[in-house]
Amino acid sequence: MDLKQRLQNHLTEIVRDRDPFLSTAGHFFVRQYLHAQLSQWGKVEIHEFQIRGQTFQNLILNLPCLEQSSKRKSPPILIGAHYDTVPGTPGADDNATGVAVLLELAKAFATQPAKYPIQLVAFDLEEYGFTGKDGIAVGSGASAYADLLRQQQQPLRLMISLEMLGYCDPTPGSQRYPSPLERFYPNRGDFIALIGNLSIVPDLIHLSRNIRQVGVPSEWLPVPNRGRIVPQTRLSDHAPFWDRGYRAMMVTDTAMLRNPHYHKPSDRIETLNLDFLTGVCQGLIQGIHQLR
Repeated sequence: MDLKQRLQNHLTEIVRDRDPFLSTAGHFFVRQYLHAQLSQWGKVEIHEFQIRGQTFQNLILNLPCLEQSSKRKSPPILIGAHYDTVPGTPGADDNATGVAVLLELAKAFATQPAKYPIQLVAFDLEEYGFTGKDGIAVGSGASAYADLLRQQQQPLRLMISLEMLGYCDPTPGSQRYPSPLERFYPNRGDFIALIGNLSIVPDLIHLSRNIRQVGVPSEWLPVPNRGRIVPQTRLSDHAPFWDRGYRAMMVTDTAMLRNPHYHKPSDRIETLNLDFLTGVCQGLIQGIHQLR
């Protein structure tokens, strides 16, 4: 079975109402599906956290690096995607696409290890996170996990957030931007965007180049000051890692700046471009393998 078909199979299972408070059956089903899929490649750890008096779970799979015998212990690359949705949407692009790619990255790096250890995390409650008065992202599975890593003084080579990867529209004028970015980037929504803090510009360039090599247009954007100048750049699970001093990026099709089905009941599989999604996945696998 080829990569495109496997991604479609994952989407078929994941795309359903799965709001953690109002669609608890769908939410539970998807969490169990992700646990079963990740468990094929190793022991899945469960990170529990409490929000609104309820307990929620991030699912974590750690994969070893290529050089297990290396004397120098390399910090891991953390790759995450959220599996919850807002009420009333089956969340095909947001964020079944990110989770489907996460599952295929697990398969890829379990069967062919990368140069760095890989930690894959399915985050819960991304849609319920918010930024506090101090500008720090809180209230989500990613912020709870970033807090834990910071308390443990766990370094990361890089954090990559997979946030909506499958909507593509080559029509002129289909891509919008927060001003003044429209002056510098294409007006067609046919590319994948990589958005990261200034310290990872070489990684942004490297991964963008690898995605282009597999035939998917890619643009990259470095943002200073934890993205607070352009708030739209903070809208995913990388923001809590920025706030806690980690090197992190978001890989995205730009969400509401392109996709008219964002947070709507119409966010369904048939609106996605699976060739585009497959290319993004291939480019990430290739690029992460070659990270220095």
